[in-house]
Amino acid sequence: MVARIYRPARTAMQSGKGRTREWLFLYEPEDPKTVEPLMGYTSSRDMRSQVRLSFETKELAIEYAERNGIPYRVEEQHIAGRPKVSYSDNFRYDRAQPWTH
Repeated sequence: MVARIYRPARTAMQSGKGRTREWLFLYEPEDPKTVEPLMGYTSSRDMRSQVRLSFETKELAIEYAERNGIPYRVEEQHIAGRPKVSYSDNFRYDRAQPWTH
């Protein structure tokens, strides 16, 4: 079973960077989730899907995986750049195209 080591991105509803500085160690699911027909509960027979470890650095997570003989995959975080144009540029008087409704 392959483990996934990654740094979570902040959600669209967050303005801060809470819980985005730690690296997470998760197992990839082996069995698909099933829906129980009577009550509609979603369940899985895969117990490792419940394991969620957090580490301060990527190196600590990799060291843990290698020490325990767990195959792993590291996913680097894509860092988006800041927008080149600000909102106030929409109302500049020297725009290339005039502003209209």
